[in-house]
Amino acid sequence: MGKMNLQQKLALLSDAAKYDASCASSGTTKRNSADGKGLGSTEGSGICHAYAPDGRCISLLKILMTNFCIYDCAYCVNRVSSNVERARFSVEEVVHLTTEFYRRNYIEGLFLSSGIIRSPDQTMSDMVRIARELRQTHNFRGYIHLKTIPDASPELIEEAGLLADRLSMNIELPTDAGIKTYAPEKNPDEIRRAMSNVRLRKEEAKETSHTGKRAPKFAPAGQSTQLIVGADGADDRTILQSSIRLYSSYKLKRVYYSAFSPIPDSTAKLPLIKPPLAREHRLYQADWLLRFYGFDAAEIAPDAGSGMLDLDIDPKLAWALANRGSFPVDVNTASRDLLLRVPGLGTKSVSRILAARRSGSLGYDDLRRLGALVKKAKPFISTRDWHPGRLTDTANLRARFAPPPEQLQLF
Repeated sequence: MGKMNLQQKLALLSDAAKYDASCASSGTTKRNSADGKGLGSTEGSGICHAYAPDGRCISLLKILMTNFCIYDCAYCVNRVSSNVERARFSVEEVVHLTTEFYRRNYIEGLFLSSGIIRSPDQTMSDMVRIARELRQTHNFRGYIHLKTIPDASPELIEEAGLLADRLSMNIELPTDAGIKTYAPEKNPDEIRRAMSNVRLRKEEAKETSHTGKRAPKFAPAGQSTQLIVGADGADDRTILQSSIRLYSSYKLKRVYYSAFSPIPDSTAKLPLIKPPLAREHRLYQADWLLRFYGFDAAEIAPDAGSGMLDLDIDPKLAWALANRGSFPVDVNTASRDLLLRVPGLGTKSVSRILAARRSGSLGYDDLRRLGALVKKAKPFISTRDWHPGRLTDTANLRARFAPPPEQLQLF
């Protein structure tokens, strides 16, 4: 094939970016243009959709700067030994695409990743230059998410954090042994060091100097990472334990999970079958329980079992069915921690229950008005006018709440 035009590059390098799940635009602050000179169809090559916590859909231009790469990670379709068509954007082309899409209101920001070309510093330097051109030359006030390269110099990552809203460093595999086997050029210690530096730099940016001035904002939407599910044989418990360490050690905004997709010309070490998407979905549900409901990995995927999450029912319900002795929970006296363990009660409904019961004893219908999913919570709660009685048989409850097999394929 001859020299590619910009549209052909966009089609190729946006498709190559689809394997990176660590793309979200929640949690940042608006960049306002005081002088009014800032820049500011949701379909087409390179446009993906992320969701903010309030449910708002946000459109991003999601692309690789290039799919050339000097690394040979076994699970990556763009590895150096892969027989795929290659392309590379220039700095000017990425800036042009972003500003033109933004002016046309196609996108609200940019997610930029890249293969490693020549060296980590060279690649990171080009990505930083793109962000600098957008912010300083074009007064771009949209969202920018940069996929940073841990092996790049700290000075480049520092500048990236001053220009971007979010940084991500994909650790990819949950264990050091897996990284050594499938991505030998990557150094997990170096990845952790870079993540730690970003965390420290973010904390410094929050402090006020002796003059009373705050430091410039640094990656205000935080940092994130991605774990590939099903490539290296790690069970769900191992994956969740890795996530807990990442959250606690580096204050990550999110850990994203991406089901491994078999790739052309892959090594014999890799599985030939893609794991069910339901597994990825259950990991996201379990991650939510870890972060907001007080669960730990050993409870969700206990040591006594296979270490895998139940694909038929969500992990909170699975825990409740395995711990029937903890139920029913009296919603009028139970602690917040215990209420959060009840299927059908979320963080918002629990907060409402705690506030409402100060004014009097709650009944079954009160829970519905407070936003609880009472059909799901019914076998696990008692109120002033409800007790589950015989509605406690684990096998029957499992059959009642498990979705039909065809629905699992939609996750």
